[in-house]
Amino acid sequence: MSELPLLEIDGLAISFQTPRGPVRAVDGVSLRVERGQTVCVAGESGCGKSVTALSVMGLLPDAGRVEAGSIRLRGVDLLALPPRERRSLRGRALSMVFQEPMTALNPVLTIGAQVAEVFAIHGTATRREARERTIALLRQVRIADPERRVDDYPHQLSGGMKQRVMIALALANRPELLIADEPTTALDVTIQAQVLDLLRDLQRELSTGIVFVTHDLAVVAEIADRVVVMVGGRVVEEGSVFDVLERPAHPYTIGLLGARPRPGQTRRGGARLEVIPGAVPADGTRVEGCRYQARCPRAQARCRTDVPALARVARAGAGAGHSAACHFPEGGLA
Repeated sequence: MSELPLLEIDGLAISFQTPRGPVRAVDGVSLRVERGQTVCVAGESGCGKSVTALSVMGLLPDAGRVEAGSIRLRGVDLLALPPRERRSLRGRALSMVFQEPMTALNPVLTIGAQVAEVFAIHGTATRREARERTIALLRQVRIADPERRVDDYPHQLSGGMKQRVMIALALANRPELLIADEPTTALDVTIQAQVLDLLRDLQRELSTGIVFVTHDLAVVAEIADRVVVMVGGRVVEEGSVFDVLERPAHPYTIGLLGARPRPGQTRRGGARLEVIPGAVPADGTRVEGCRYQARCPRAQARCRTDVPALARVARAGAGAGHSAACHFPEGGLA
């Protein structure tokens, strides 16, 4: 019997209550993550990627509600667990690194106190052990002079160091699953590269599965094993990082890759970035058929009425797990 996937999301649908009525933010999302694997969830702002990540943690805002689907961690449906039991898993079996470390850390507590609290909540270390383990964690995430830094407050640290503290918090109890929601967005390119290197090294050491939420395809290329591309709350393409970035099938993915700056491309040379036409539909706007059809250069009459199902890409050389939700993808469908 094959081993269960570390994380399996199946048919997840999430709505938010608004003054104009319920708005579907996530619509039938499915994905899986194996132990030691990094799956990047990519897409523009408002596509539902962060909402999907928060739902795994059980941290949806009060206005959000899971309407359908399941979220299984090693076969256990998290949505079916009592609230107290689900809370006990956070910080132990699964953890999250949030997008903005400047606001995620408590400014009136030392970083040592904040990391030690993770041990205290789960009863995994005494007070003395917690300090020693916190220093070891800070050293593990490459914070210099951790014996001194453990007593620093967040305002005494740089942005990159704050993000390393957030990673230390998330990994304190060696969780099986780590969710990283745009963890490098607020960092400059050099620090971003260091954080990505750190996550890779820690993953190899701990065999942690990672769900990495991002809009940056350069980050996807750097860290992903598999990629899930979302548009309007739906998955439109998924596959290995090579298949999705080197041989994209969905017009949206092709457009995203085309909009990247090229090496040596300058305004002085007259080069212009390609753009995806149109705009994301406003929240609450009902779109029949394909969510991307109003902006898609390949759209035909069928796209305005029929929702495309995720199906395997038929192009020669496409990986077995390369799928697209498009009626007219590059290379066709199997």
